[in-house]
Amino acid sequence: MKNLKEIKGDASFRKFFRKKNNGYNSILVIAKKEKLKNLVVYDAINKILNKNKILAPKLYAENYNEGFIEIEDFGNETIYKILKNKNANRIKYFKKIINQLHKIQLIKNKSIKNFKNKNYVIPKYDRKILIEEASLFCNWYGKKKLPKSKLKKFSKKFRKIVKKLVLQIKLKNNVFVHRDFHVSNLMYVNKQIGVIDSQDALIGNKAYDLASLIDDVRFKTSEKFKDRIYNIYLKKEKNLNIHKFKNDFEILSILRNLKIIGIFTRLSLRDGKKNYLKLIPHAWKLIDMRISKNSGFQDLKNLLNENFKKTYEN
Repeated sequence: MKNLKEIKGDASFRKFFRKKNNGYNSILVIAKKEKLKNLVVYDAINKILNKNKILAPKLYAENYNEGFIEIEDFGNETIYKILKNKNANRIKYFKKIINQLHKIQLIKNKSIKNFKNKNYVIPKYDRKILIEEASLFCNWYGKKKLPKSKLKKFSKKFRKIVKKLVLQIKLKNNVFVHRDFHVSNLMYVNKQIGVIDSQDALIGNKAYDLASLIDDVRFKTSEKFKDRIYNIYLKKEKNLNIHKFKNDFEILSILRNLKIIGIFTRLSLRDGKKNYLKLIPHAWKLIDMRISKNSGFQDLKNLLNENFKKTYEN
């Protein structure tokens, strides 16, 4: 079709096309795999966000059987793209993002009618999911880098340490968690922050999305800048136990970046998307930065050092 133009995709199984209509553009999201999550759940989450005055793409049309939805087009201006410009006022944009995150975390309604006329309830981000996600590190990266004899021993120790860390998380699972809240998934639309790629949202820990934003594998920032954004967030939050929050932030940042190393390895080996491999060294740097600041991570640091010393130090 002449009025369809494919646009850059992401790490999912989806494809995206910009459609030119009379007087406006829209986006076609095509999903042949994981249709329920990528079409129905994605729209349900967007409806919840919009209901709470958070800018997310509205649904124009759906054809579940054919495997696509047509949604609002937010254009091409991601926050990531804006911030790559050296002249951009980074703090200004991050303040806007923190304001939006604060609003997202105030969302109370956890369910909505989806376009199949069924009730969708956002699931809980429980301990089991966190442990399974971190295990992707063993299942893909560990499997690629370690011989079988070593992998079995490493995986057993790794899972034990991860389980212990997950049990040390203090805050309740009681806020909306986007789960991929970083500058590549945030759009600048009419001077507002728009949120995309929200189909994996769960009800989880208050620190998760902030860790995702600050310790972003795609967008490099200094430790000083990271601390500044962290403190901007703390100033916005009232009645927050800052010690419990810091504890959870550090654990979740490390677990998230271990998961990311596993996912990026899987994308390369299983899906042939090798361009994600170049982000793995920075994921290691982020893990090292958090692990080195807290003696509570010594067991994990030792284990990673023993098995991935060369990678870990680069």
